[in-house]
Amino acid sequence: MHITQLNRECLLHLFSFLDKNSRKNLAETCHKLLEVFQDPLLWSLLNFHSPVELKKDNFFLGPALKYLSICWYSERVKVCNIEDWMKNSFQKDFCNRHENTVSDFLLDVCNRCPNLLSLTLSGCGHVTDDCILQVLKNCPNLKSLKLENCVRITDHTLEAVTLHGGSLRTLHVDFCRNITQAGLERVRQKCPSVMLRAERSANMIPDSKPEKKLEKASRKLVQV
Repeated sequence: MHITQLNRECLLHLFSFLDKNSRKNLAETCHKLLEVFQDPLLWSLLNFHSPVELKKDNFFLGPALKYLSICWYSERVKVCNIEDWMKNSFQKDFCNRHENTVSDFLLDVCNRCPNLLSLTLSGCGHVTDDCILQVLKNCPNLKSLKLENCVRITDHTLEAVTLHGGSLRTLHVDFCRNITQAGLERVRQKCPSVMLRAERSANMIPDSKPEKKLEKASRKLVQV
């Protein structure tokens, strides 16, 4: 029996065991398999390990997407998670190449995947508070939001959770050093049902520009 003689349910089951690249390669062999590849039911879960993967055409975004993970573990993460004012010209040029890659992808998710239940972002140094706000607004069923080592995330994201995270049950903001204890306490007070975790976040010293540090030092000297 040839694979194309299988019914759609069997083909969907077969595709479910393949990774994104294998699914794409198989879909290019005939029109029937391409239709299976494009079936939204096949794409309820997506895992990405590099922003470069977000630009490929080996996946399909649709209302069936429930679980999305973008976890970038690379030496490049250390560069992208350095504050802009600390980067040299080479590092800035490197980061500019994919400045909006993840953010643009998440906005696309907001438009196409309203039933998203879980979002995990790790090492995404360019993701901003506004981007997370849009996800919370456009994906009202979101139950789990896990952010790790996302340097641009601040208390504005925590405030967005209290305003638009009505379905949220799990919130992780580990290694997000620019949030504060006050922001975390606000979430605990306003969203007591949310399981909040913030390992090495507000207890870390948040990054600030050199002039701000000098300003604080000057104030201390004046007080003395």
